[in-house]
Amino acid sequence: METEQIKETIEMISEENLDIRTITMGISLLDCVTGDTATTAKKVYAKITRVAAQLVPVADALSNEYGLPIVNKRIAVTPVALLAGADPHPDFLPIAHALDDAAQAIGVDLIGGYAALVANGCTPADTALMQSLPEALATTERVCAAVNVGSSRAGINMDAVAQMGETVKAIAAIDPVNAMKLVVFCNAVEDNPFMAGAFWGVSEGDVAISTGVSGPGVVQRAVAKLPNASFEVICETIKQTAFKVSRMGEFIGQAAAKRLGVPFNIVDLSLAPTPAPGDSVAEILETLGLSHVGTPGTTAALALLNDAVKKGGIMAAARVGGLSGAFIPVSEDRNMIEAAQAGHITLEKLEAMTAVCSVGLDMVAVPGDTPATTLAGMIADEAAIGMINNKTTAVRVIPVPGKTVGDTIEFGGLFGRAPIMPVNTGDASAFIGRGGRIPAPIHSFKN
Repeated sequence: METEQIKETIEMISEENLDIRTITMGISLLDCVTGDTATTAKKVYAKITRVAAQLVPVADALSNEYGLPIVNKRIAVTPVALLAGADPHPDFLPIAHALDDAAQAIGVDLIGGYAALVANGCTPADTALMQSLPEALATTERVCAAVNVGSSRAGINMDAVAQMGETVKAIAAIDPVNAMKLVVFCNAVEDNPFMAGAFWGVSEGDVAISTGVSGPGVVQRAVAKLPNASFEVICETIKQTAFKVSRMGEFIGQAAAKRLGVPFNIVDLSLAPTPAPGDSVAEILETLGLSHVGTPGTTAALALLNDAVKKGGIMAAARVGGLSGAFIPVSEDRNMIEAAQAGHITLEKLEAMTAVCSVGLDMVAVPGDTPATTLAGMIADEAAIGMINNKTTAVRVIPVPGKTVGDTIEFGGLFGRAPIMPVNTGDASAFIGRGGRIPAPIHSFKN
């Protein structure tokens, strides 16, 4: 690297919050299936602790050697519902505890894959896993869960949507913090390294390393230097910045994979914010010229940002995957929190923004008395956006018992704090109660 490039990279790390947000090891657990979930759980623990034993030491060594923060070390595993298809009476709690114990034993922050893929229907194992979610998330510390309820190819499983509305309500009734660990998807991807929705798809290999990079502060600083530039210049600047950020993720991922003796999979080049000052996606949008996020023009600004990040990042890595783009979690983004508290941004505006960003309604806190059918309606709306637009969408909503609009819930750390946002008081119960499936759109038939 030239001297100027080295200096630039050091400034990104020290002043602009550049980091590797996660190194995630994907592990297939299909070879752990025995037909008895209790026995399977023992094999799950044994494989994870064997295969991932050196993940944290290698990540720490790379971080120390290159001076680049690696914020999280994580594991994603095969969707757990697939591990119990041969068990006539599956009990998933032993597997949930095996995942949690393995994550603690090797020192990773989170482990994802307590998941069911039910876009086109539910097996008995899928149903059992979804029913186990409240207790599983209440009795584990590091386990993250996901349920994929729809896809552009299959449509939306509205029976599963209704069940997930009830499930989210039941999870939050025990402890609203547990609801942070569940994501409900449409068009979930198989190689996502970001939590809480990560899992290791059945088309992936036995084990591999992926990285998730971040850098909202780097992009914001670059945009701030061009106060009067045209959109063409802004887009080119974001592309060049995303290239540099993603290159770091490729470098660290390749180095980690080599030391661990496993394949390198993908770089997820998402802009993932934190509550820290100067690490906000919403601040990028405001730097583009909006008085605050939520102002008319916000969706257009987010579309510009998301597309430019993808275009720049995809040239920096051998393989790009995961979600890749800009995240807009409310509680994890300092400027988004402030906008929500001031009433500048609503759930309806957030929903519009999810049509052009990486995921969906993310880390949104709502009043504790929000009906389960309303939660299901929010999930259905996001799934419809994903299905029609052939993109990944998701909902991570947190109904907070005993709290109402104007209150705040504190999560701490990277999870930040969430103002309780108002929810439309209309009744969706008759719509959700119809059951069945919303068919796939006509443009899904491409064979």
